[in-house]
Amino acid sequence: MTTLPAPTAAVVRPDAEDTPIPRAKAEAAAEFEPLPLGQRVVNLIFILVPLCALVWAVVYAWGRGVGWTELGLMFGFYILTGFGITVGYHRLFTHKSFRTGKIMTTIFGVLGSMASEGPILTWVANHRCHHQHSDNDQDPHSPHSHGSGFKGLVKGFFMSHMGWLVFGKRRDLHRYVPDLEADPLVSMLSRTFLVWMALSLLLPGVIGGLITMSWWGALMGFVWGGLIRIAVVHHITWSVNSVCHIWGSRPFESRDESRNNAIVGVLALGEGWHNNHHAFPTSARHGLKWWQFDSSYLLIKGMQKLGLAWDIKVPSAERMAKKAIA
Repeated sequence: MTTLPAPTAAVVRPDAEDTPIPRAKAEAAAEFEPLPLGQRVVNLIFILVPLCALVWAVVYAWGRGVGWTELGLMFGFYILTGFGITVGYHRLFTHKSFRTGKIMTTIFGVLGSMASEGPILTWVANHRCHHQHSDNDQDPHSPHSHGSGFKGLVKGFFMSHMGWLVFGKRRDLHRYVPDLEADPLVSMLSRTFLVWMALSLLLPGVIGGLITMSWWGALMGFVWGGLIRIAVVHHITWSVNSVCHIWGSRPFESRDESRNNAIVGVLALGEGWHNNHHAFPTSARHGLKWWQFDSSYLLIKGMQKLGLAWDIKVPSAERMAKKAIA
């Protein structure tokens, strides 16, 4: 089985022991212009439409309740697409925390795309940019550097959570993903993002219609398993950018304000142990303590037992002790 290509040693970050991902050159000042109007409009639609669907569904369900079919579709697609982001987009494609073959690469690429957070290359490039500039002025979504006091906190939270998608700055993201652009499979999956996003909306509707044998069931499946599920996945993912850079604990040294947050840790399928992740970016395991539940790592370990994942990176006890804050 073929695997994702290893990053070129000549372009790794200075702390390559922890983060062997392609390092971009310093951005030019012209790249920090406002995002193009079309991109801002599209991102705003992606933010608002699922939220409007959630508001409509809550108003409609008031006094009527929500059926098990709708809740099952929402939860089921949340788990599937959530793992597509956490295991696929993040730990496999961005940080190369483990290796796998073409079939699993395709599955995670499709599931991550179905989360509707953007094409693989764009998502990975933004996240690698975040790690290279974490919590400084060039970070795409830091809650800091937005002023002091309560006003600065509110603005920083909003900008890091979702404001950056509308009011952010233009960047040459290609420079962050030369390894993935060179991979034909990953490039193809990234180019066909709209196909997989559409599938993530249509499939819950089809399933809901078949279960209930009604057009209304199909509509409810589309709304709950599609639109509302997208809203839930989006805001849980964005909470890693916002909540986990403001509130939580910092057991390890890192050059930013990343935090471990237990609530986000569980809801985001292990991603909320964010200080652990920034201290050891290539680790496939984010919940480094026995009590830090990390369902994404459990999935990766399960894949390993089935022979579907190998070369799983986890920091040694010595490395963790070296970075631990007394």
